[in-house]
Amino acid sequence: MDNPLIEIKGLSAAYDGRTVLHDVNLNVCEHDFLGIIGPNGGGKTTLIKCILGLLKPSKGSIYYHSRHSGERSTRVNKVPMGYLPQYNSLDKKFPITVEEVVLSGLSSQKSLTARFTPNDRETAKQVVMRMGLDGLEKRAIGTLSGGQLQRALLGRAIISNPEVLVLDEPSTYIDKRFEAHLYKLLAEINQDCAIILVSHDIGTVLQQVKSIACVNETLDYHPDTGISAQWLERNFQCPIELLGHGSLPHRILGEHHH
Repeated sequence: MDNPLIEIKGLSAAYDGRTVLHDVNLNVCEHDFLGIIGPNGGGKTTLIKCILGLLKPSKGSIYYHSRHSGERSTRVNKVPMGYLPQYNSLDKKFPITVEEVVLSGLSSQKSLTARFTPNDRETAKQVVMRMGLDGLEKRAIGTLSGGQLQRALLGRAIISNPEVLVLDEPSTYIDKRFEAHLYKLLAEINQDCAIILVSHDIGTVLQQVKSIACVNETLDYHPDTGISAQWLERNFQCPIELLGHGSLPHRILGEHHH
């Protein structure tokens, strides 16, 4: 059995003075590919912020463990994580290149005065190629499309070889052609690290991940992706039909009233 990397026990959390998560329990283990779904305002992003240490829970605990395959894990203060936020706050007018954005993912491993080594730059070059941005290394981010910028930020999230990769709506701004490549790439990355994927696109998530957590103030965990339409309707509070054709499914919402 894989070792747990993250243990969440009895977690409650408030945002803007309102408690949005109640008594959440969840384990994230080695090589997990966890999809987090749920209605808007249900607490998905709040949970991610707690996991990343950006928001302190009002109740409960989050424990982190170092990764030692086949051995008893050791509790630590934090595990290395890569993070792709839903809405990036990067100023597109800032004079920084694609290569520099990707390299910035290594900054936490270096002192303030340390320079990037030739090996760092070669690693960044390989990551840029994986993101389908080769030839754009020296391009200023202000000239990129939304999808290209999103790919550069994903490169920044994975360059440090994190033990957990957290993706909040990763397909935002990415065209459908690269979206298929993105999930193929994530399957490869998942061989080396756990992935937590937050998405509103239920159909795509159900096809790609290994397990599902529906967050709607509380958390309902499924160890696989065999989720019934009735369960989805109950948790999303509106009728949902999933239609799959081609490599990416579509989501249809039936007539409903809130």
